[in-house]
Amino acid sequence: MDQKSLTWEEAKAATQATELEIADLVPAEYVVSIVQKPTGTLFSCDDGQHTWYGSTTIALTPDADAEQIVRALESQFREDERFDVRNRRDVVDEYEIQLMSPETAETYVIGPDGAAAILISSGSPCFTLPEGVYPGGKF
Repeated sequence: MDQKSLTWEEAKAATQATELEIADLVPAEYVVSIVQKPTGTLFSCDDGQHTWYGSTTIALTPDADAEQIVRALESQFREDERFDVRNRRDVVDEYEIQLMSPETAETYVIGPDGAAAILISSGSPCFTLPEGVYPGGKF
C-alpha cells in the first residue's frame, strides 16, 4: 500500500496483525498468554508523516528459554523478504532481533522481557495524519 494514502488506522491494524503473526510463531507449549496493547503512540517520521508504535507481550512457561525462542524466530524470518534481520545484545545483555522493512519505516524489535516473557515492540510504516488531528495521546 502506498504510504501517502495509508491512514493511521490502517498502519496500526497492519502492524498489530504482524505482531500477532510473530507471537503465533512461538511454540504453543511455551506460551502462557499473548497480550497486545490496544493503543500505542505516534512518533514523527519524515516529511510531516508519523509512525505508530505499539507492543505485544508473550508470557512464557517457567521451562521456556526466551533467548532460544528469539533465536528460532530470527531463523524463521531470515528468508522472509518483507524484512531485513539484525541481532544484538541489549543494554542488559539480552539477545534481541530487529525486523526492518527495506522499503518502509516498519520495524519490530523482539527480545526477552525479563526471564518469563518476550516483548515485541513495533513501529508502523509512515503515514500522513488528516488535517486537524493532533499527534499526541493514545492511538
